[in-house]
Amino acid sequence: MTASVLDSWAMVGWLQGKEPARAQVRELLEQASRGAAKVTISLINVGEVFYLIAKRHGAALAERLLSDLAMMPIQAHLPERKLILGAARLKSRYAISYADAFAVETAREQNAILVTGDPELWQLSKREPIEIHWLGKKPTP
Repeated sequence: MTASVLDSWAMVGWLQGKEPARAQVRELLEQASRGAAKVTISLINVGEVFYLIAKRHGAALAERLLSDLAMMPIQAHLPERKLILGAARLKSRYAISYADAFAVETAREQNAILVTGDPELWQLSKREPIEIHWLGKKPTP
């Protein structure tokens, strides 16, 4: 069974129907529904997705996302101290968002593939041991 961790970029792209996130995340969720895959998202990333949706589309839609998330085949992961400090260390070394650091560390902790299309994570993927499933065109160096 494959294990994947969605970052905020992947989740927002899927929610907004942007390709290729829409199709590829949908496929992962279908696999998870069948028990063929495990899909996780850090609660830190859930918070980031919530505020992005609330700012762009209103609080009501963001609140609905939270209730819908409970019915999706996505496991929300509450980070513990070790993961929080790992994310802080990662953030101190790279120009990435703090939420991105949580997605990376969650994927590492779970020996999972990080699902993203966030160009900020391209630099990190060349220097850190993390397997990434890129949604879309890879950034040029």
